[in-house]
Amino acid sequence: MRKFLLAGAAFVALASPAAGATRRHAIDPRDAEIAALKAKVDALTKRIEADEAEQRTTAVQAETAKQSAAAAQQQATTALTQSNKAEVAAATPVPPLQTAPASGWWGNTTIGGRFFLNVSSIHQTSTDLLGNRTANVQNGTQTELKRGYIIIDHRFDDTWSANITTDFRYNSNGTSKDVLVFLKKAWVQARINPALNIRVGESDTPWISFVEGLYGYRFVESTLIDRTKFGASTDWGVHVFGTFGHNLVSYQVSAINGAGYKTLSRNSNTIDLEGRVAINPIKDVTLAIGAYSGKLGKSNDSVNVNHRATRLDAVLAYTNSRVHAGVEYFAATNWNNITTAPAPSTPDDKSDGWSGFASYAVTPKFSVFGRYDWLKPSRRLTPSMRDNYFNVGLDYKPIAPIDLALVYKHERVTNGLLSTANGLIGGPDRGSYDEVGIFGQLGF
Repeated sequence: MRKFLLAGAAFVALASPAAGATRRHAIDPRDAEIAALKAKVDALTKRIEADEAEQRTTAVQAETAKQSAAAAQQQATTALTQSNKAEVAAATPVPPLQTAPASGWWGNTTIGGRFFLNVSSIHQTSTDLLGNRTANVQNGTQTELKRGYIIIDHRFDDTWSANITTDFRYNSNGTSKDVLVFLKKAWVQARINPALNIRVGESDTPWISFVEGLYGYRFVESTLIDRTKFGASTDWGVHVFGTFGHNLVSYQVSAINGAGYKTLSRNSNTIDLEGRVAINPIKDVTLAIGAYSGKLGKSNDSVNVNHRATRLDAVLAYTNSRVHAGVEYFAATNWNNITTAPAPSTPDDKSDGWSGFASYAVTPKFSVFGRYDWLKPSRRLTPSMRDNYFNVGLDYKPIAPIDLALVYKHERVTNGLLSTANGLIGGPDRGSYDEVGIFGQLGF
């Protein structure tokens, strides 16, 4: 367009001299038109040039904006990549710092302890057939350390391990003022797999320790069979145990000396057998049965052992983080008359008893608990003899390793004397035992 206008203007300019030659002395009115046309052409040219300059500026600005947008997109992409890398790094667990492996035997050794203490007041009496009542020597208020376990565990490797647990107590049932120290456990174990573990030495027997775990208040009182001395919590021998089906079924079988943890001597020529099988049909329910057969470590060539002691056990319990409740039952034969004359001079004696226990955690720190035991120690030799026991209490747990419980205990034995964890209770007619105080346990 611009070239066309310039060509037209040049043509007009060339034609003008010819016209002027024709009329040199006359004024041609078209000269003004030509001048006006030139002015318009010049204005139009300037406008076109201005438009072209503006277009060039716009194009440059557009290119600049395009380049800026591309740079911004690149920055955004880089930032997103860095963010993703940071998220992946944050989600990836940081491996722990490598520590130097422990050297020496102490590297796989742990030392712990468990102590049962109480401050309590006891009132115990015995009544004869004439109605005369006699107070017991242990009456009054005292502080006691009833049990003190020092526990040493050592792991040699993934298969082999060992344990030594000492026990001590003060003023045992008022019969000794000395400190009694002895081994409660001393064993070597081979863990073949979860279903097969073998221990040799002094270890937990199959029944009592198992029920203690369901009961939960061993520091207040031992369980029914242990309290009434119809069994021992640990003994010397070979112990085989394990679990099946993701802990659905558990078992233990022990071939033991039979005299309990306080006796380790070659004064018996027989081995006793004890076993237990437990199932958990649902997570919180436990059903277990057990059996014992033997001569309680009393059979040898110089002692006539005319009877065999047997015991059948059963327990049903419901346990979770707040509730422990269950019922235990046992029936025994000849437990306390192993060495008496054989039948028919001395008939086989029978004993049986049951225990019901329950506890409820009102809060994580406070629990209420109670228990009742009923026992008939001798159905044939002293059929009128009975034992009734109960305890109730409030337990406070300030921190996990410590329990402090306010407890009341009562026991009544009629028509005979019964050896219990709280001493010899009863009398020719009857006897009673009452205790109230603070009972505690400390574990670490």
